[in-house]
Amino acid sequence: MRITTSRHAVRAAAVALAVTLPCVTLASSADAAPAAAGAAATGIRVHGGLVDVPVRGGTATVDTATLRVTARTGAGTAELSAPAAASPGKAGRVTVVDGGARWTYAGTGLTVTARADKGRLVVSVRSTGSADRTLAWPVTGGDRAASALQLPRGEGLSLPVADPFWNSSRAGLVGDKIGMDSQLSLPLWGWTLGKGLGASYLVPTDIGTTLGVTSEHGRLRATATHGFSRADGTTDYTVAFSLTDGSPVAPALDHRAWLQEHGQLGSLRRKAQAQPATKKLLGAFHTYAWGRARTAEGVRELRRLGVDRMWLGYDADGGAMDAAAVAEAKKAGYLVGPYDSFANGQDPETSDASTSSWPGTLYPDFCVRRADGSEEPGFHDRGCYLSSEAFEKAEPGKHYLAERTRKMTANGADSYFLDVDAAGELFRDHSAAHPMTKSRDRANRLARMKRLTDGNRLVLGSESAGSWANGVLAFDHGSGTPVADGLWAAERDREKWGRYAPAKAPDFFFKPAELPADVAKAMYDPAYRVPLYETALHDSLVNTERWELSYDKLPRQKTTRALLAMLYNTPLNFVLDGPSLKERGKELAALQKYFSPLHKAAGQEPMTSFRTLTGDRSVQRTVFGNGVLTVTANFGTKAYAGLPGGCVDAKLKGDAKPRRLCPAEVDVSPSGV
Repeated sequence: MRITTSRHAVRAAAVALAVTLPCVTLASSADAAPAAAGAAATGIRVHGGLVDVPVRGGTATVDTATLRVTARTGAGTAELSAPAAASPGKAGRVTVVDGGARWTYAGTGLTVTARADKGRLVVSVRSTGSADRTLAWPVTGGDRAASALQLPRGEGLSLPVADPFWNSSRAGLVGDKIGMDSQLSLPLWGWTLGKGLGASYLVPTDIGTTLGVTSEHGRLRATATHGFSRADGTTDYTVAFSLTDGSPVAPALDHRAWLQEHGQLGSLRRKAQAQPATKKLLGAFHTYAWGRARTAEGVRELRRLGVDRMWLGYDADGGAMDAAAVAEAKKAGYLVGPYDSFANGQDPETSDASTSSWPGTLYPDFCVRRADGSEEPGFHDRGCYLSSEAFEKAEPGKHYLAERTRKMTANGADSYFLDVDAAGELFRDHSAAHPMTKSRDRANRLARMKRLTDGNRLVLGSESAGSWANGVLAFDHGSGTPVADGLWAAERDREKWGRYAPAKAPDFFFKPAELPADVAKAMYDPAYRVPLYETALHDSLVNTERWELSYDKLPRQKTTRALLAMLYNTPLNFVLDGPSLKERGKELAALQKYFSPLHKAAGQEPMTSFRTLTGDRSVQRTVFGNGVLTVTANFGTKAYAGLPGGCVDAKLKGDAKPRRLCPAEVDVSPSGV
C-alpha cells in the first residue's frame, strides 16, 4: 500500500471555490423552479427537500428531512453522514440567502445553513430556543467502502475499520465520549472511503462537541454530538465536510488549509523573527533537569558530550536553576526555563506545591465554581482550579500573573513552560464574581499566553497543545503522545511506575516502567500511527511527547519512539540528574547529534508528504518542505531496500547518501563525565 500527499495536494486544499448566491425564497417544489434555476446558476440546487452543494471533487447533497449527507464523485456516490441519530424535526421550506441554503425545524428552534466554502460543504446549525438540546450528527463510517478512521489522538491514528483490537474493549476507544475541545489535538476526524477517496470533518465549534466511537457489526463508526446551551455559549455548531484523496493525513491537510484561510496558522519563522531565542529550539532535545543536571557544571557536562542544542526545564520544587546555571545554559546555546502553572490554587498554609500558593485570599476567591457553588477540585483533588476570568479581571490592578512570571524568570530564564493552559480542560465558572463560559476561558488563556511571548519575550511552551493554541506557542509537551486511557491507570500504580520521591530524582520520572500490552499497542504500534499533528502544524510549533514519558521511561518502546521522532522530525524528551547524565549521556548525545542537523534544516518546514511503503505499514516515509528532508523508517524486523529493521535513513537536500541511525546500536556505556 502506498499513501502519498504531495505539495500539489497541499496547495489544492487551499484553492477557493467561489460561490455567490442571490437572496431567493423557495416555497415548495411546485413553485420553486425559477428560484431553483437561479440558485443552480451560482452553485446551489434545491429539489424535493434535497440541497445540492458543489464541493471540490464532486457534489454534496443534504437531505433536509434527516440531515443525511451524500456526495457524488467521479468514482460514484459516497455517504458522508447517515441520518441524524434522532429526528431533527419537520423541515420547513428552504431559502437561498446570504450565500447558502437555509431551513428550520419546526418547534425545535434549530436553523440550518448549508453552503459551499473553498471546496467544502459547510453546515451550520444555530439554536434560537431557550431550552438546552443536543444534536447527534454527523453519523459517520456507515459507507460500505469505509476502510479506516483517522483520529487525532495526540500525533494521530489511522484505524482499520474492521480491526478486532480497536473494535474491542481492550483498546479503550469504543464507547468513549471524546471531548473535541480537550481530548483531541485537532478538532477533526476523517475516513478513508476506498481507493483514492476519503472524507474530512472539521469542527471549528469544538467547544460543546463530543465524538463518540462505536462498533457496529465489527466495524468502527464515529458520531459527533453537540450540546446547544445559551448559558454555555454553545448555540452555534458548524461542521465542514471535504472530499479527500483518501490519504490518512488528508484531514490534517484540510485543517491546515482552514487555519490558513482564517489567519490562524502560526509560523516558527515568524515567531523566531519576533523572538530570536526561538531558533534555539531547532535541533534541540527537551530535558527536565534535576539535581546536578540543574547546575552550571551539569550544563558544561552536556556541552562536553557534544550536545549543541537543548531545551532545559526544571520543576518548581524550590530548587530552581540559579543565575550561574542559566547563564551557562544560554552560553551553550540552550534554552532554559521553569515549569509553572496558573491553574491550581491551594491554601498557602498547607499547599504541597509552590506554584499553587498565591497571595492573600486569591485562594479560595479565584476558584472556579460549579453550578451548586462548590469549588472545582484541582489536580488530583488538591485545592481548586483557578478561574482565568478572575485573573483577567484582577490583572490590570493586581498583576498577579506578571509578578509570578517576573519572579520565575529573575534568574535570566528565556523560556517558560506553562502547564495546562493550552491542553484543554476548559471550565464554565458559575461564580457571581467572575462568571465565565468555556469559550471565554479559552480566550483568556490565549490572551495571557500571548502576553508571555509578546510582553515578556519568552519562548513559550505548554502541555498537549490543541491546534487552537498554535499561534501563541513555540513548543508543546504532549501532543506527540496518542494517550490511551490505560496510561493513567498505569501511572497510578506507584509500585510499578514510581513515586514522587526521592526529591532530587523522583522515581515517577526516572524509574523505567513497562506499559500494559494493550496500552502499548494502542499508543505505539506503528501500524496505527500517522502524523496528523505534524501535517497540520509542523512548521508552526515544536511538538514532543508527554513530559512524564521521557525516552528512558519506557525501555520496550525506545526504538519505536526514536524512529517516530526522526520520521516526524520532532525532538525526544528526557529527564536528567547527575547519575543518569553519566550513565546515559553518551546515548543522548549520539541521538541528538543525528537529529540536530535534520531539525535545523527542516524544523521550520511543513511536512509535505507521508507514505507507507509496505502493506503491513512497517516502512514509512516523510518529506519536509520542497524535498528539504526525506526520512524513511523501518519499524519491522526485515530489511527494506537495504534499510535494516529498527533503523532510519534521513537525506537532506544535497546529501550524496542517506544518514542512518539504528537506535538500538547507539552506545549506552557510561560517559565518564
